[in-house]
Amino acid sequence: MRNRVKELRELFGLTQEQLGELAGVSRQAINAVETGKNEPSVWLAYDIARVFGEPIESVFLFEDSERKSRAESSRRVTDGAAANQNV
Repeated sequence: MRNRVKELRELFGLTQEQLGELAGVSRQAINAVETGKNEPSVWLAYDIARVFGEPIESVFLFEDSERKSRAESSRRVTDGAAANQNV
């Protein structure tokens, strides 16, 4: 999943440490989210978005998520198999 955390953090003039304090996590956790090493929990994503006064969807770009793409293609295969069984 892509995110705008670094862009928004810099726009607000915050360091990773300051953002971490505001969101209740370490600087290392913020760095891992910014660099894409870790995807945040829903709660952390919510807390980060609140710091910026933005909806989660504008900070974390779920439509570009590889996980979402895999889940959607898996559902299509499953739905297609179920449709074939109903024939």
